[in-house]
Amino acid sequence: MAAIQLACPSSLSIKTTLPSFKGLRSASEISKTSISVAFPSLTSRSFRTLVVNAASVTATKYTSVKPLGDRVLIKTKIVEEQTTSGIFLPSTAQRKPQSGEVIATGSGKKVGDKKLPVALKVNAATGTEVLYSKYTGTEVELDGSSHLILKEDDIIGILETDDVKDLKPLNDRLLIKVAEGENKTAGGLLLTDSTKEKPSFGTVVATGPGALDDDGNRTPLPVSPGNTVLYSKYAGNDLKGSDDTDYIALRVSDVMAVLS
Repeated sequence: MAAIQLACPSSLSIKTTLPSFKGLRSASEISKTSISVAFPSLTSRSFRTLVVNAASVTATKYTSVKPLGDRVLIKTKIVEEQTTSGIFLPSTAQRKPQSGEVIATGSGKKVGDKKLPVALKVNAATGTEVLYSKYTGTEVELDGSSHLILKEDDIIGILETDDVKDLKPLNDRLLIKVAEGENKTAGGLLLTDSTKEKPSFGTVVATGPGALDDDGNRTPLPVSPGNTVLYSKYAGNDLKGSDDTDYIALRVSDVMAVLS
């Protein structure tokens, strides 16, 4: 705890000069009045000491975290502070990780009359790497490393390799390969990356097993791999493959139509 003491002098005198206007006389006739305000002589004992207590904040270090219900504990990847060529990135340009390794899981959740365990399994030998939604979960520091606690439904899919194209979606999510945008206008003018319109259709690469209904059964998805679909323009999570191919992971409810 830190303490701050404030003391006041035994006497205080304030002196100021104010103009005194008599009617509307000329400036030469304006006299000045001096006002003096003085407090009676006071000893230091007359004032009570003011003490301000400031509590110091100490970060609690946890050594064990056990998720409850259908929550999952994930060890997140370290933020990349430089490019592959060695150029350091400012904090505004650093990409927040969206993947990590499953460390622990809860016991599951109850749907209808069924108790469903968490589908993700913890593999101590190799680890289960997953991809999760960008703005989800609660951060917690465990053994000096950054971790995230989130619900199983916030996990997009399982990363079986380092390439996004091999993502295995979970629940009602889809992995879509985004169609390439137009490079030219109708008049033949070349478009820069900043002026290209973001496509809102692509080819389904992989699908999840479907969402759970009230009885705990999986609902079949209305699309399948190979379908060309039209989806909401600002839905899902944008992903980049190892070959710079654009992908998007979204829920099947964000798909508006199947194109043929």
